[in-house]
Amino acid sequence: MTRELVWTGFISLDGIADSPGGTAEGHPAGGWVFRTPFDPESFSLKSEELQETTALMFGRRSYEAFASVWPQSDDHVAYRDLPKYVVSTTLDDGALVDGWGEQHILRSVEDVVALKKTDGGAIFVHGSAELARNLADAGLVDRYNLLVFPVLLGEGKSVFPRREQEEQRLALRDSAAYPNGVLKVVYDVVR
Repeated sequence: MTRELVWTGFISLDGIADSPGGTAEGHPAGGWVFRTPFDPESFSLKSEELQETTALMFGRRSYEAFASVWPQSDDHVAYRDLPKYVVSTTLDDGALVDGWGEQHILRSVEDVVALKKTDGGAIFVHGSAELARNLADAGLVDRYNLLVFPVLLGEGKSVFPRREQEEQRLALRDSAAYPNGVLKVVYDVVR
């Protein structure tokens, strides 16, 4: 049995996962998550995920963004001691932050395949749209935990391929709609 690999994140209704936290991330509409009225219940998926998360995975850019905030954040204490895997061909060990638990650099999709074959529970990929696409193309993503926000962004980074491909079926595991317009949709990848 292999470890489950779950992509979790915020996306717009048109599937864009670019710059949810702010304009510094590069999208002109950056920060779109914070312009949606806050409803704590609409973020309950994040608390639910903690119960099954045994490791975190990031691409380099997302790692650098999260590593600058999460290690000191009281809101993210539960993530502090979890093992973290960064998939990057350019990051070196000296760039890993101190005080954020066990951290490993994976250099290739093959390294992710090997990790999935190890003992342990679910690995959650946070942010990292480009990494998510590459992992999905390699057939490694097992589930999508999505918070879909009521906004259309048009262009930007997407977790999903933007090219012609074979159909990939998904099975709905869970869903909910919240008064602020956010939708929770959790899909298993059908193999």
